[in-house]
Amino acid sequence: MTMSLELVLLVLALICLGLAQHPFVTYPLSLNLMKKLWPHRAPPLPARKRHIDFTICMCAYNEEGVIREKLQNLLALKQREPGLEILIYVDAASDQTAKRLRAYAPHINFHVSPARHGKTYGMNLLASRATGDVILFTDANVMLDMEVLDKLRASFEDPEIGCVCGNLIYTNGGASVTASTGSLYWRLEEGIKRLEQETGSVMGADGSLFAIRRSLHKAPPDHIIDDMFVSFWVLIQGYRIVQSKDARAFEESASNASDEFGRKARIACQAFNVHRLIWPHIRKLNVVTVYKYVSHKLLRWLCIYFLALSGVFTVAALAVAGYSWAAVVLVAACSIGFILGARYAIKPFSQIVDIVTSMAGAGLGVWKSVRGERFQTWTPVASLRKVAE
Repeated sequence: MTMSLELVLLVLALICLGLAQHPFVTYPLSLNLMKKLWPHRAPPLPARKRHIDFTICMCAYNEEGVIREKLQNLLALKQREPGLEILIYVDAASDQTAKRLRAYAPHINFHVSPARHGKTYGMNLLASRATGDVILFTDANVMLDMEVLDKLRASFEDPEIGCVCGNLIYTNGGASVTASTGSLYWRLEEGIKRLEQETGSVMGADGSLFAIRRSLHKAPPDHIIDDMFVSFWVLIQGYRIVQSKDARAFEESASNASDEFGRKARIACQAFNVHRLIWPHIRKLNVVTVYKYVSHKLLRWLCIYFLALSGVFTVAALAVAGYSWAAVVLVAACSIGFILGARYAIKPFSQIVDIVTSMAGAGLGVWKSVRGERFQTWTPVASLRKVAE
């Protein structure tokens, strides 16, 4: 029996819609099922616990608005743990970041570059100078909980674990619709990480807070985003990546939709550049890990393309079936809803607009990556930077 054209178009629309929603809906559902059927069994921990020393590595560009608060946060950690090593790289800041750091010179080690090289260059430099058993990477605008080292240390007692992600909490969810949507998305992301951990390994780390065994660090090329590459290289070497939900970090999310669009475009471009470097190694891992990687990392960057294709196939199916009026009504309804969400803070329209805008930014980033663009250096998102006091 020959399938009609409208049915083919409808099937294609459903397939594309399924691929668009999979990273957020059916993927976590499948992890829940896997957790029940094939839970990860951790090996028994060694009877004698070896003390683990930490080195904190952080890069800063124009961070004069937050650098004092961040340094006080790090020095409070050092007060609790005197052996803590703190290394900071300043990427030729044009503000007072370096000057403010010098006031803390007796307690930290920092390197001020005369020219901009980017965050990855700086992190590679700091990692090469680190002496701790574990390197903790963090961002300048992220504040760490006072028990973060103890919580991370507990995870590293498992010899299978090579990388530990922290639990990032956004603190300004009520600042705007964009901030609220971003906080909601990140809570979903953290929940997915916990499910991934219960089925083996988390798929990569976020630069706000993650730690790796120093012996497993592999320096990425300077034009490649460091957190994704470094964390996945731990996985490629046969170690697990896990999340410590009690190792908490706090950060403000972007509160402006245009800032979030640009941030997503940059991150997706950097991430897709990493993907092309590590995919030949990832695809050789076990089938569960490959499935998790494709679902969590690869498909998510392509969601806007799947959504667009689903819409096109749906409209085409209606038109071919003789329901052109329905196709026009559908397009008009979507357009009106988008306009309402873009101009007014009317839920759920404004939230849907923010989600679609974020996906569009990621899609643009993938396109930029395919065209060969890089973000070795960039200017921090304006809505996330405080004015210096």
